[in-house]
Amino acid sequence: MCNTSLHAFLEALPKAEHHMHLEGSLEPELLFELAAKNDITLPSSDPAFASPECLRKRYENFQNLDDFLSYYYIGMSVLIDKADFEALAYAYFAKAASQNVRHAEVFFDPQAHASRGVELSTIVESFSRAQERAAVDFGMTTKLIMCLLRHLPLYEAMEMFSQARDGGYYANGTLAGVGMDSSEAPFPPPLWKDLYDVAKELDIRRTIHAGEEGPPLYVSQALDILDVERIDHGVRALTEGDDALVARLASSKTLLTLCPLSNVRLNCIDSIDSFPLRRLINSGIRFSINSDDPAYFGGYILENYCALQDAFNLSIRDWEAIAKGAVLGSWCTEERKEQLLIEIKDVADKWSRESEKE
Repeated sequence: MCNTSLHAFLEALPKAEHHMHLEGSLEPELLFELAAKNDITLPSSDPAFASPECLRKRYENFQNLDDFLSYYYIGMSVLIDKADFEALAYAYFAKAASQNVRHAEVFFDPQAHASRGVELSTIVESFSRAQERAAVDFGMTTKLIMCLLRHLPLYEAMEMFSQARDGGYYANGTLAGVGMDSSEAPFPPPLWKDLYDVAKELDIRRTIHAGEEGPPLYVSQALDILDVERIDHGVRALTEGDDALVARLASSKTLLTLCPLSNVRLNCIDSIDSFPLRRLINSGIRFSINSDDPAYFGGYILENYCALQDAFNLSIRDWEAIAKGAVLGSWCTEERKEQLLIEIKDVADKWSRESEKE
């Protein structure tokens, strides 16, 4: 946790999270528990799977995105039935609520489960039950975004998207949008134009992981060719000096969903000090701070906030602006946005008054 006087304020600050993979919140203890329950054999040749503690230690030393993904997909293999998926999602919502996340828009990867015979309906209905419980138990609003996997053939992504569409999950609001993740560099945006064109025709919200591995051009192509409304990551556009793209993102108010601890763990940046926070603030880009895959990257949303505070020593008003920008970029209702903006202002005003007294 952060070592500054603002730690308690950061805990109290209402938060919106937009970049969190539910499968990425699978803590090692739950992974081992579900593996035993479902009779899943974990790789005995890998010493990381000797215990939850060994696995967590291994997570501290990913070499790159693909190294992480190899463990990520092994972890997914323990998720089999409805109870597993509901337990996974509810555990995240409970943790997020404890860090005062008031609205969460979360990803899931159905293709990775379909290859093991898990039906889309099993996943979506289980996550929906967890969402309903989170609304009752924590007063949290949530949205579910289906992500498709770039390293798999386009026709498989189209089939999964069609299942979701034909199953009525978009029409009834169960799914809030479509995104795309997994390995980035070898799979440029033009490959996915047909899929995103269909989503746009159906008025489905669209986002994509871009600018984590790939260069700023990847982000530009996602905007120009796929007409996405949001960029998940985009950090390389800010660290590699693409001024025109930065100006474009700022003027369009395209939300960047950034993940500082993830960027460090995956060697996208050298350290938290290298995270382009000042450029984000000074350029006027709308962004949110998120946890990505918190079980793998060393922290949930509050840990990401605290890491940035330790590195950049922001003010209460800086954090108020960041929190408000995250809400404004959300896909919740305007009424919910107004409610959250009031909550943020109230907390910021309270802590600002108290700090003035000191």
